[in-house]
Amino acid sequence: MIDSKNFQADKLNEQELVELIDYHNRCYWEKGEPEISDERYDELIRALEKINPDHVLVSAVNAPLVESSGKVTHSKPMLSLNKAYSLEEVIDWAAKYIRTPDEIFLLQPKYDGISANYTNNILATRGDGEVGENISDKLPLLELETSGYQGPVDRPVRGEIVIRDDDFKNLYSRIVRKGGGAYKNSRNAVAGIMGLKDISDMLAQKAKLTLVDYDMFSYQVKYSELTTKWAQILEEIEQLPYPMDGIVIKLKDIAYCDSLGATAHHPRGQIAFKFSGIRRESTLLNVEWSFGKNCLTPVATVEPVEIGGVTITHATLHNAQNIIDKDIHIGDRIIIERAGDVIPYIVSALPGENRRSALIENCPCCNTVLERRGPELCCHAPDCFETKLQRLCAAVRNIGIERLGEPNIRRMMQKLNVKSLKDIFNLDLNSIMQLEGFKDKSANNLLNEIANARNVSDYQVLAALNIPNIGPNIAKMILAVYSLSELRSLSVEELSAINGIGPERAEALRRELTSQSEFLDELLAALNVTPTKGQSNTVLPTICFTGKMPEKRSYYENIARERGFEPVDAVTKELSLLVAADTAATGGKLDKARKENIKIISLNDWLNSSVAIQATPAAEPAKEYDLFGFDQPATVVAPPESTPPKITAEPEDLFSFAAKNNNK
Repeated sequence: MIDSKNFQADKLNEQELVELIDYHNRCYWEKGEPEISDERYDELIRALEKINPDHVLVSAVNAPLVESSGKVTHSKPMLSLNKAYSLEEVIDWAAKYIRTPDEIFLLQPKYDGISANYTNNILATRGDGEVGENISDKLPLLELETSGYQGPVDRPVRGEIVIRDDDFKNLYSRIVRKGGGAYKNSRNAVAGIMGLKDISDMLAQKAKLTLVDYDMFSYQVKYSELTTKWAQILEEIEQLPYPMDGIVIKLKDIAYCDSLGATAHHPRGQIAFKFSGIRRESTLLNVEWSFGKNCLTPVATVEPVEIGGVTITHATLHNAQNIIDKDIHIGDRIIIERAGDVIPYIVSALPGENRRSALIENCPCCNTVLERRGPELCCHAPDCFETKLQRLCAAVRNIGIERLGEPNIRRMMQKLNVKSLKDIFNLDLNSIMQLEGFKDKSANNLLNEIANARNVSDYQVLAALNIPNIGPNIAKMILAVYSLSELRSLSVEELSAINGIGPERAEALRRELTSQSEFLDELLAALNVTPTKGQSNTVLPTICFTGKMPEKRSYYENIARERGFEPVDAVTKELSLLVAADTAATGGKLDKARKENIKIISLNDWLNSSVAIQATPAAEPAKEYDLFGFDQPATVVAPPESTPPKITAEPEDLFSFAAKNNNK
């Protein structure tokens, strides 16, 4: 008897593969209780395709069992899609059909739900592609999301019936399924509800399903740019608030796409990239918490797994709230994703047999009880060595001592009793020579750099205080209005009135300027400070960055300065340009930019522009933007306002982790 869960697909013969695929089809489509992940199921299909590419199971169009009121013949077949499992396969497929390297493709989410069509007041499933099931009785549970509309299903549409991620988290935690108990996941819930004869109990519990239009989100890209922009596209689509298992790639020219025809199974002008190519199963072995200047970041240690030729042993978990939201425990079976150069992260988890909490209550350095601040865990003990180390490292970076990294700062704190920036400025040659690895030349070089760092702008000093949400750009903006001495005497109300500050930053400023007053006096006495207020009146176009990006934020800010921009941290009505990792996301800076009609551009577009963009506030509302070409019409529609913002950890923590732990 073949083990239905622990198998090696490439070692099985055709009969064994057929038996396993039939078994898992019944589990998935009939019972709604899958025993293996989509990635493992795809391994079986690929293995069978190698042995017998014409086998009926390879091209079968499957659909879940639903409770229907009859059959519906589709006016246009709802075929399945041919599948690709790597970027190379996508490129090979696209190369067959392009007419020029500038052929444009649309990339759309491949939702993980039930395919459906609504026309002539009838809602029908895909069925076998030609004939579907009438499920119009389920319409009272459905809300349609299509371009520019969110509400009852009242117009023709082809799409996928899903449960939004936020709805599953907020609504389905209290919805009881037929027979008792909660639904395990959103797809299981959709299949279960579609199989009900009577939905009155679901209506009473305020259950909600979403029919999302297949064309609601479209990212267009030229064939010649597919390779360079692939990873960014994957990450942006992944952030949409729907269950997905891949991406649909299709020719933008509909007439040309249709002219290519179709097989019995799939249209030739479209293909589905399955996340199996960038995702693998593993086991969460442990969680280590790395220190940042203001919080701790969880880093997962996983059973080694290869993705795209890279052996992954660690993955980021972002923050404490992410662990809670995804119910991740040590010992769980996990799905890890790594797309291109994106840092590996955990997509989801299935409960393991012996699971234990991945969260911690006490600081791993000083054992102080940790505190929650938003999505983060923080240690507020004033004498915590690791927290003090990270804060001092950040202060050193902000003050401009580039040669002094974390290992040597750690040695200085341990051996020379260095506690603050003031102590670093008081170091002499003999002290530095006591540190491991320093000789005359290297010690003198460091001493000279420390001496040069005494000549600083006042905004660097303010940034070096490590006040939450007050980095160099915000500090510079503040000190262009008030001098440092004036700033120290302002009330919270006066601080809040500074453009772009607001009450949260104002509270932090007032608190830290008071608590660090003595240290600030000592630091100022050791420095030659140039004031920002009263300098040149030349106004440069301002630029702000938002979202998780492949490099540290400072990398892009330096490029911006070279192009004639002034980088800032906040979105105000005076901002010239907002560069976003995900232009389709919502919340925070993006919502404010749209409200203020500020131009928004994708990171790739901005990087690929060869000249400085003298940006000015857009004349039209900035709600829709083309991601990959200034000369192309916009096709990305912002998601509904209820989409929760994606929370990420501090970039410097994640990228220092990636550099240390990605084993190649």
